[in-house]
Amino acid sequence: MRRTWLTVVAAVGALTMASCTSDLPADGTGPESSGQQESSSADEFFDQAEYERQLALRDATPEGPEDRPWEQALEPEMVDTSEYAAEGPYHLCFSNASVDNPWRQVGWKTMQAEVELHEQIEEFTVLDAEAKDDKQISDIASLTSQGCDALIVSPNTTSTLTPAVEQACGSGIPVIVFDRGVNTDCPVTFIHPIGGYAFGATAADFLSDEVGEGGSVLALRVLPGVDVLEHRWAAAERIFEERGVEVVGTEFTENDTAGAKNIVSDYLQREGQIDGIWMDDGTAAVAVLEAFEDQGMELPAISGEDQQQFLEKWSSDGLTAQAPTYPTYQWRTPVIAALNVLEGEEVPSEWILPQPVVTDDNLDRYLTADMPPLHYALCGCQDMPGFPQRWQ
Repeated sequence: MRRTWLTVVAAVGALTMASCTSDLPADGTGPESSGQQESSSADEFFDQAEYERQLALRDATPEGPEDRPWEQALEPEMVDTSEYAAEGPYHLCFSNASVDNPWRQVGWKTMQAEVELHEQIEEFTVLDAEAKDDKQISDIASLTSQGCDALIVSPNTTSTLTPAVEQACGSGIPVIVFDRGVNTDCPVTFIHPIGGYAFGATAADFLSDEVGEGGSVLALRVLPGVDVLEHRWAAAERIFEERGVEVVGTEFTENDTAGAKNIVSDYLQREGQIDGIWMDDGTAAVAVLEAFEDQGMELPAISGEDQQQFLEKWSSDGLTAQAPTYPTYQWRTPVIAALNVLEGEEVPSEWILPQPVVTDDNLDRYLTADMPPLHYALCGCQDMPGFPQRWQ
């Protein structure tokens, strides 16, 4: 008989509540709310060659099953994993940065559903870092001593978690990193969509086309110090400058929806009409639009994400909108990759997943009826057991 043990240690009650609700936590998210903020600047994180590579990858043809984008890869360079081959059943371990925002909650549900698909996974141990660097460093050290056959890591921040990941690699356990990166190539594979440069540039190109040269854009960011977020803004900042778009302000929202609305309201009172809203995270997109509605102003062109409430408002109100995505289906891939590694199969050293863009032309394809407001459409979960109830 198959036995799958899910061990979740740390803030079990908070985790349960977070994964069953679509409400944002009241105290914000990530390093800023935990006192672990990393100082950073766009230039510190900018890499011209990587920027150009990501923009080119937007046009690349993925390799892999056509109907399973979470198993596809763009321009993969395969690595031999035969040294990690072992007989099952397996004990997988996961060090998670947090489940402190809706994107991560949807991803976490999807990962759990993926684990349940594989009989060879006998035990799945998870430590949640609650968006605290120091806790995740301790979590990773703990997991490497718990008999894990493979370790999956989604880092809270980039630079601070790098030494902990390197130590885990040194333990001999195969390490799979996904979502956010670290400054080392020691993991067997690093899994992510094309990346922040592609996301930020795609949104900035769209807004530049809509507002025109001399048009005004307000940039709303979530938090500093996370590579994928820094890359989004670094790309957008350059494109706005090249296209002659005026950025009237750049503000951090800390994933606080009400706070984001207040920020926009204040700008509208000072600046008057703003032509476009660029966001590095779409959670607050609907609230931002409400700030315009409250003041009787024309709705701006806006970039959001594949979140249900945004897609619904886009469809019902005919918004001038676009949603570059950072698909939550990527939470399936680390589980698949870990099993591939433990079975001695080749995996891409950098597993780059497709990164679709929601536009007017394909909006109906991604908008699903009867889903929670903060559900993410690109979960890759529509054919998984328990859909849609599990994600509702």
